[in-house]
Amino acid sequence: MSTKRYPDELKARAVRMVLDHREEYPTQYAAIKAIAQRLDVGTESLRLWVKRADVDAGREPGVTSQEREEIKRLKRENAELKRANEILKSAASFFARELDPPRK
Repeated sequence: MSTKRYPDELKARAVRMVLDHREEYPTQYAAIKAIAQRLDVGTESLRLWVKRADVDAGREPGVTSQEREEIKRLKRENAELKRANEILKSAASFFARELDPPRK
């Protein structure tokens, strides 16, 4: 299965077309299918783009793109802090051994 990367402009245009013309079709999926064919993009890709746009606009419940980016940033920061904490623990242990040698 190969994944095709679509330009952001094409994604935005396709989503706008679905949002502007979905009343002309019996279902939103029918609009997505017709517009996906017209623009030569995957139907499932367009469905996901429209869903993301609906969540971002507050028309559907879910985590917005902005919130998702913030969560990713916080997870990276958390992982970095955990690594730093482990390094500090190792350093503290090393220096404790060096400064307090075993007595005979």
